[in-house]
This record gives sequence, C-alpha cells and structure tokens, in this order.
Amino acid sequence: MGKTDSQFKAFIRFVIDALKEVAVEKDENKRAEKMAKIIENLQKTLED
Repeated sequence: MGKTDSQFKAFIRFVIDALKEVAVEKDENKRAEKMAKIIENLQKTLED
C-alpha cells in the first residue's frame, strides 16, 4: 500500500526527531541503544 506525501513527510519528521535525540545523548551506551532502535524500526518499516 502506497503512502501519501503527508504520511511520508510525517515519517521523515519522526526519523529526524529520533536522530536529533540520539545526537544530544551524552552516554555512549544509551546513544548506541537508541541508534540501534532507530535502525531496527527503519528495517521493520521496509519489511512491512
């Protein structure tokens, strides 16, 4: 099923927000965990 432009833009906003949160994380372990979660979510999105 295709996505509309507004759905795609909302998805991109989500990804940007998640990456910004990772960028300011001071704790290296937490940063790695958050990045892994983002990657996992993106992979699941591709598989849907």
